[in-house]
Amino acid sequence: MKILMYSVRPDEEAAIKAWAERHEVTVDMNQEVMSLATVDLAQGYDGVVIVQHGVIDSDQVYAKLHQFGIKQLGLRSAGYDVVDLKAAAANDLIVTNVPAYSPRSVAEYSLAQLMRLIRNLEIADERAQQQDFRWGGLVGREIHDLTIGIIGAGRIGSTAAKLYKALGATVLANDPVPRADLKDIVTYVDKATILKESDVIDLHPDLNPSSTHLLAAADFKLMKNSAYLINASRGPVVDTPALITALKQHEIAGAAIDAVEGEEVINNFDLRDQTIESPEIKALIALPNAIYTPHIAFYTTVSVQNMVDISLDDAFHIITTGKADHPVQA
Repeated sequence: MKILMYSVRPDEEAAIKAWAERHEVTVDMNQEVMSLATVDLAQGYDGVVIVQHGVIDSDQVYAKLHQFGIKQLGLRSAGYDVVDLKAAAANDLIVTNVPAYSPRSVAEYSLAQLMRLIRNLEIADERAQQQDFRWGGLVGREIHDLTIGIIGAGRIGSTAAKLYKALGATVLANDPVPRADLKDIVTYVDKATILKESDVIDLHPDLNPSSTHLLAAADFKLMKNSAYLINASRGPVVDTPALITALKQHEIAGAAIDAVEGEEVINNFDLRDQTIESPEIKALIALPNAIYTPHIAFYTTVSVQNMVDISLDDAFHIITTGKADHPVQA
């Protein structure tokens, strides 16, 4: 058996090699993005696993994988919007993802960013670099005194809710499917209520047509002027121009953004000597009340290991049995 993994990062290599040795399977790696220009690299393999930000650029990719006799297309990520599921199904490809590589990794990121925001740590760090050690403007808030609203209380959002509750916060949640394990942790409310009453909005919804631009201009106007936004989910969940306007006009106090529309052109690239082409991303990063990180909320040792292991396990099972634990349906 031979499996090819696309877009492999150096930090994934040890986990991939360990899995291959345990299962006595040949797993080859490259640094290429899956596309019509690179799909021929998969010829001669039994399975393919990818991870990428941009969509697969042609339906011919799926046809070629089918032509090569490949039965699956594995994603070592939770998001699967880079794949045309209908085109994959039409070519008898079972698509899989990693729905829960480590909910705690993203939840802990949100908690870390919450602390940076409410204690003005970003401002304090910048002042220290300039040898400005005054206290003015640095008064903070304590978590037990906050109402934190979680939009999208699934695996990740529920984990975040439990962390916030353990620290004494009042936690509100907005999700179409209430969870039994959150019965004594959160109060479920509608979207308008959560926006109006929360001191911090923490976003963890899946990306789908109903969650695209879930927060837009009208939503920011409902939020408190003193409120903060944390987005460690997906970029399109937030209308970026509307967020920039809300931050500039102080409709909200600040934001910590780990995912933004168009991020694939900047994340994990060294652009110190280049100009950021996206005017929206450039404007967002420049704002003094915004913190930007390059989609690293998931990025822990545990997550990397799980993303590799689960995606390869699914590929192995499909190749050997025709079934997988984490199929994605069109």
